[in-house]
Amino acid sequence: MGDRTPDTSVLNQDDPPAESSGAAHDAGPDAAGKHSGQGTEERAGAGAPKKPDAAETPEKPDVPEKPDVPEEPAAPEEPAAPEEPAAPEAVGAASEAEGDEAAPDKGVAAVAEADGSEPGEETIPASAEAGAAATECAGTAKDQGTATPAGGEPGPTAETGPAEPDEDSEPGAGEDCPAPDKAPEAAAEDEGGEGNPAKSSESTRTVVLRPPQDAPEADRTVAIDVAGLPRTGPPAPPASPIGLLAQLTNTPPPPSTTARAVLRRVRIWAPVVALLAVVVLVVQLVRPLPEPVLSLDAKASSFTIGGGTFTMPWPEQGQAAVMVTGSGTLGTFGEQEPVPTASVAKIMTAYVILRERPLRKGEAGPRVVVDARTVEEGRSEHESRIEGLRVGQSFDLRSMLKMLMIPSGNNVARLLGRWHTESEDETVFVRKMNEAARSLGMKNTVYTDPSGLDKGTVSTAVDQLKLAEAVMKFDSFRQVVALPDADIPGAGRIYNNNTLLTADALSVRGIKTGSNTPAGGTLSWAAYKTVDGEDRLILGTMMDQHAPPPDPNGANSLELVLDNSEKVITAVREALTSATAVRKGQVVGAVDDGLGGRTPVVATRDLTVVGIPGQKVTLAFRGGGQDVVGGSRAGTVVGELTVGGGAGAPSVPLALGSAFPEPSVGARLVRLG
Repeated sequence: MGDRTPDTSVLNQDDPPAESSGAAHDAGPDAAGKHSGQGTEERAGAGAPKKPDAAETPEKPDVPEKPDVPEEPAAPEEPAAPEEPAAPEAVGAASEAEGDEAAPDKGVAAVAEADGSEPGEETIPASAEAGAAATECAGTAKDQGTATPAGGEPGPTAETGPAEPDEDSEPGAGEDCPAPDKAPEAAAEDEGGEGNPAKSSESTRTVVLRPPQDAPEADRTVAIDVAGLPRTGPPAPPASPIGLLAQLTNTPPPPSTTARAVLRRVRIWAPVVALLAVVVLVVQLVRPLPEPVLSLDAKASSFTIGGGTFTMPWPEQGQAAVMVTGSGTLGTFGEQEPVPTASVAKIMTAYVILRERPLRKGEAGPRVVVDARTVEEGRSEHESRIEGLRVGQSFDLRSMLKMLMIPSGNNVARLLGRWHTESEDETVFVRKMNEAARSLGMKNTVYTDPSGLDKGTVSTAVDQLKLAEAVMKFDSFRQVVALPDADIPGAGRIYNNNTLLTADALSVRGIKTGSNTPAGGTLSWAAYKTVDGEDRLILGTMMDQHAPPPDPNGANSLELVLDNSEKVITAVREALTSATAVRKGQVVGAVDDGLGGRTPVVATRDLTVVGIPGQKVTLAFRGGGQDVVGGSRAGTVVGELTVGGGAGAPSVPLALGSAFPEPSVGARLVRLG
């Protein structure tokens, strides 16, 4: 049980002397002096009980006179008489309620053990022990919500009603206490009679409050209201915001209704929603705008050349493909399945060397030394070769390219491969050939040797067109392959197997022939025609042309492929024409700002394409203009429109048909992308 602090104004008062009964009357003045001296010493702050002299051993502890206790409980409305001293039970209850130990300077008597006191220690009268028991019981009654009146009779308080056991009280509390309607003396009698020290409880203590003798009667009474003391119990649940507001304003909360609940939620969530809306608006306004995208109209993405239809004179067998540089493919023939290439493979050998060792127009290039292996291979009777070479001879690279492409020397192709890679292993150069084929998109081509004599070197007509378009960009290569013959110092005069180079009205300027038994006759050719004052390059490849046997080493098949190619070249050159695919100012597309706005794009001049009648050419957009931003003016060039999309294809600049406006605030706010 927690300590209680008694009222200091009452604790400083001395109790009036109580008359003792029995042996207490025989104690005489000495006993009375000892009894009164006890409080004096404690008020002086001695703190510990004064030990009596050895000769003054008390025969019997002083017992205060038993106060008159009414047998019937006093009525609650009758207050205690002011002239009567407070009952020990009330005094003990007050001391227990305040929770403090009796201080020496407050006039509180020292507490000592009722039994088993050692000789020389001051003993406490039995009545004091009974008062202590009443004090503890009174504290228990207080904790249970029961007040002890001044007359010593317990009774229910006006607020709490009858006392009930407190769940928080210590176990066993009150088990040694006398009944509430009995005085301490009566409890002592129940335990074994008055003044029987053997029957008293060792835990019984009495705290005696003595007011000063000169204190007025009104100050000699201690009244304690236990109803106002704090009570133990579970904490009250936290009040709701409405209930707390009602406590602060002393205004009861309004009754809960659906409308008030909805209104309360609206008031709570409205600021949150408003804040989120502001955040979304700010993000929408400051985040980067999407990149403008130019898209072509469907009708401007392709164009078909008019003038009727054109029929290509394709061969009866094999495969072929024809194109006009800058306009795209004119047509293909046969299944584009890989077939042996024969000496057409030497085009890739020249391309790999010129790509890594380019020659300017008219430049001779580095020297290449002939080795013994090249001389030995020149004596072979079953392949195309350059004869009469000597070990140690050196030729410039341009002369070596002539011996490679004009008479188709296989031994020179192998020598160039070893010289270029500085390796005696030709497979190193072959790897470079295949890497170049993949870079050009030749998906159906495989090279196994630099010359093409090996039947494992295969390709298609379409793939060879890609290679022909790439290699014809080298000036040095075009000059070499256009020669029908050439004089090589140290090797003599050499002749080209491509007889179309000297055909009238064909304007053939290359490229390479090939023939052997596995491949038959193959030819990759280049021809020109002037259209609208400009020379147009026509490229074609024909493969897998087999003449009826006997055909030793494919010689007859070579004549067959030359004849079939001449027919195609003649027909294409006669039918080749030009047409205007796009006119100046024509709307070909629009720039989309990504927010729903579209600005038209127009061609800045006419776009002319070259092809054959009925040919469908594709048009594509290519960058190269200014970046389109908000506020760009009309006429700003944004890119160009090309035909076929290949390198060197004709093109026309594209520009904005009107100003490209800044996106509106509304468009910024409602955009999703």
